Amino acid sequence: MHLLFLLVVIFVLVILLKIVYSFIWVPYRIEKHFKRQGIRGPVYRLISGNTAEIQPIFAEALSKPVPLGHDIINRVAPFYYKWSVMYDIVKEILTKSDGSFEKISLNPLARPLFGQGLAGLSGQKWVIHRRIANQAFNMERVKGSSAKMINKWDEIGGDRDEFEMDVHKEVHELSADVISRTVFGSSFEEGRRIFNLQERQIVLFSKAIASVYIPGFRFLPTKMNKERWRSDKETRDSIRMLIETNKKAKEDSGNLLGLFWSSYKNQDGDEERLGIEEIIDECKTFYFAGKETTANILTGAIVLLALHLEWQSKAREEVVHTFGEHGILVAEKLNDLKIIYMIINETLRLYPSAVTAIRQTFHHDTEIWGEDASKFNPLRFMEPRKHLASFCPFGLGHRIYIGQNLAMIEAKIVSPTYVHASLLLVSLQPQYGAQIPLRRIISR
Repeated sequence: MHLLFLLVVIFVLVILLKIVYSFIWVPYRIEKHFKRQGIRGPVYRLISGNTAEIQPIFAEALSKPVPLGHDIINRVAPFYYKWSVMYDIVKEILTKSDGSFEKISLNPLARPLFGQGLAGLSGQKWVIHRRIANQAFNMERVKGSSAKMINKWDEIGGDRDEFEMDVHKEVHELSADVISRTVFGSSFEEGRRIFNLQERQIVLFSKAIASVYIPGFRFLPTKMNKERWRSDKETRDSIRMLIETNKKAKEDSGNLLGLFWSSYKNQDGDEERLGIEEIIDECKTFYFAGKETTANILTGAIVLLALHLEWQSKAREEVVHTFGEHGILVAEKLNDLKIIYMIINETLRLYPSAVTAIRQTFHHDTEIWGEDASKFNPLRFMEPRKHLASFCPFGLGHRIYIGQNLAMIEAKIVSPTYVHASLLLVSLQPQYGAQIPLRRIISR
């Protein structure tokens, strides 16, 4: 009996020592190591993290009206703005592939959004999933959806020469349609329920991260946790149904889902297949990240063009010169759109492709971009950047965003479609979306 009690005590002590070592000693040692090199950051706290510092900074930022301009860092990421970074160090961390710098773990509260897909994987599993997914992204799948935008204008505008539409909403639907076809070979309508559930999960995630994170609290049956579990279950069930439908149809085997179902060779040369839960996690990742990234780029670009009519005119002239008066896009000529490319890059510099893209801080650094860093000026991209890490909207190194090419191709297709057919103006109430009045300049 005494021996059993002693073993239990030893076991508990070992667990406590491990907790102290992992959550107190190691972070303290790392913090001290960086301080000796002059690299400083927020103070580490075991339970609350940096919530005590972040919340007052957010409150201060939100207490002031939003200025008319692009200097948004003080408002949307005030904590990153105060904790400066050196982009040479960022470049080294992102481009090193020897395992010296591991990818930070995803917030457990984000798992319902991304699942355990590419965004959260590492090691050999990540290598396999990345290799499979690389095969799925090609231009034709995007090109086939771009004409829907003109049809959408006709539906909304009718016979009117001027009308207003929420571009943010419409490009989200277009991006959702593109990623649906890429992943499942299906359409936006078939995946609508999944997208709606993920929109709800974004709201729940935003509420959760705004409060103090307590390890293990997400497992308690609170009202918000139960809603998060229910949304996650419904999302997984909906994706599972689409997977079964796709398997029975056995069509369009070149899409991402078909590739994930295919066998692959592991590091020992043996053939294996991904499990159903792994595939569901990847579908969740691509449904969410694929839609949000491209839609945010397009919304930002279109709003900026509506604000800067001179660049809108230059872009329209380039589209007409490249594709002719009727603006029929030819995939092979997309790389000739130099001005459109500069506009997209400047959009990515000013506004991140995802709301969590913390690299946006040094995209606004006046030491890198000059005193006009907060101004919209696509001319700064006429020449290649001297420093690789000074502009990395999709990340750097071997973990660069896998959908980068898809997002850029879609932006290059949709942006010319907008500027060619309509004159973009600015609505008076962008706070409630991205309402852009469109004036038809080409007769039907």
